[in-house]
Amino acid sequence: MKRSSIRTPLPSPLLVLLLSTMQPHLSRADLGTAAYYSPPYIPTACYGNDSAQFPSSNLFAAAGESIWDNGVSCGRRYQVWCTSAVASGICLRNQTVEVQIVDYAPSSSSRPSSDDATIVLSTTAFDVIAKFAAAVNVEYQEYVHLLI
Repeated sequence: MKRSSIRTPLPSPLLVLLLSTMQPHLSRADLGTAAYYSPPYIPTACYGNDSAQFPSSNLFAAAGESIWDNGVSCGRRYQVWCTSAVASGICLRNQTVEVQIVDYAPSSSSRPSSDDATIVLSTTAFDVIAKFAAAVNVEYQEYVHLLI
């Protein structure tokens, strides 16, 4: 009896890349801390008094020193999720928030709830991942949207 030589096509490299970017919690995430800040949000270090800089969802953030990159982070998007806090029940498990950087935390109009945070989220964004805390430990990664 002759063996059949049926070949199964391998997925294209583009398909593999696309599928790998759809995973929100990749191992390439960085560790840091997140705090929150409240209005007034303008002026910002990135876009001044332009209110159009804020996404209508109010999911935005100010960059801490470690991700500011001399202003290059303005406009970047990050996925952020809470990993731990000072007490149990603070992190909202399996919740990820995507934010856009619009400001530099050390110079923001509103003071962060905790100094030296890696990323300072708007109150709306912070409430997506945590509750009842000034700061939490997070994992974050830059979100890159591929246009195909």
